[in-house]
Amino acid sequence: MIRYGIIGAGMMGVEHIHNINALNGTSVTAVCDPHPQSRETAAAAAAGAQVFDEHNAMLNAGLCDAVVVATPNMTHAAILADILQQHPQLHIMVEKPLCISVAECRRIAELAEGREGLVWVGLEYRYMPPTARLIKEAQSGALGEVKMIAVREHRFPFLKKVGDWNRFNRNTGGTMVEKCCHFFDLMNLLANAAPQRVMASGGQNVNHLQESYNGKTPDILDNAFVIVEYDSGARAMLDLCMFAEATRNQGEISVVGDKGKAEALIPDDIFRTGARGKHNIGNVHEEKIKDDSIAHQGLHHGSSYLEHRQFLKAMQSGAREEVSLQDGLLSVAVGVAAQLSIAEKRAVDMREVL
Repeated sequence: MIRYGIIGAGMMGVEHIHNINALNGTSVTAVCDPHPQSRETAAAAAAGAQVFDEHNAMLNAGLCDAVVVATPNMTHAAILADILQQHPQLHIMVEKPLCISVAECRRIAELAEGREGLVWVGLEYRYMPPTARLIKEAQSGALGEVKMIAVREHRFPFLKKVGDWNRFNRNTGGTMVEKCCHFFDLMNLLANAAPQRVMASGGQNVNHLQESYNGKTPDILDNAFVIVEYDSGARAMLDLCMFAEATRNQGEISVVGDKGKAEALIPDDIFRTGARGKHNIGNVHEEKIKDDSIAHQGLHHGSSYLEHRQFLKAMQSGAREEVSLQDGLLSVAVGVAAQLSIAEKRAVDMREVL
């Protein structure tokens, strides 16, 4: 039985509890949050778990084999440092983004060197079944050498969070870090190359402009176009709009190589692929992707459950992380470069932020 502790019991913390509850051989034995209502909600989801209002008290209680860090972004660095320095045997899953700056990510990576326990970054978009199928197709070589990647997310505005922490760049790292680290991680994985240069244009044009917190208006971007160039010659593009909930598919991802193209549509859960010389416009292979092994669909189309299942397997088998600290760092670094490109209206060389 693997015993889990949850640090941060807001919306995502409770989502993690439900996913862990759906696995075999697991138990949530402790939950921690400074907010009373969050603690109550988490305690109801994790029956029998001990409840704490401070993470070090929970960690020192000896109740956990693994911990999930799902606190606000700006707290990740300090909490991870406490775990890494004082509890080297504990396995860790940390919600994206790893941290809100490259410097913080580097420090966490340094503290984690040579430790016993896993440190797994929660970038669950890799595990959405259509996306996972797309990744497999690209990595198989069926598309040839990857040349272009396009990610479109047209969705709803940022949700309300406790204390409204997600309304300001200083707490989140900015939209390109907070939200888009998912997409930059997918780009890095699909390109299988190092990001070299980022060019972005974005703004805050619709969302949260009428809101005020202690007299301050939110400053988070709600739309952007981002281009990432890789050392392989591949290019990737993000089209983000967070006032486009009047749409059919929230996510559309395509990968084009010199031998063919593949794409994934979410939540239609459609995967399409075509080979040059065999298929043509309107005539490609299309299939509905469904994973009947998903025991909890949750907030991300079952991807969090699938990622937790892999995390559990790694703990049980002694394998290493599928989503590493380096993956988390690079996804944040591209986001930082995109924020800088938008702010200064120029292309940003990745050496500036790395």
